[in-house]
Amino acid sequence: MASPVEIERKVRQLDNDVQSVYELLATIEATQKRQGNRLNEIAATQAEHGEKLDAILELLRGKQPE
Repeated sequence: MASPVEIERKVRQLDNDVQSVYELLATIEATQKRQGNRLNEIAATQAEHGEKLDAILELLRGKQPE
């Protein structure tokens, strides 16, 4: 059977492990938020480029842009 000192040491280690997991999860969450923001920026830029390309195609086809 484990001594009280060994049990206490194991509990502290497990507590430290749990805290480390929460820190890693917080880091992952922050990274995902940054990536989500960046993806939104990229999507907006692509939409803008799509509108510009549509206008260019209209000009090439001889139509006036709206």
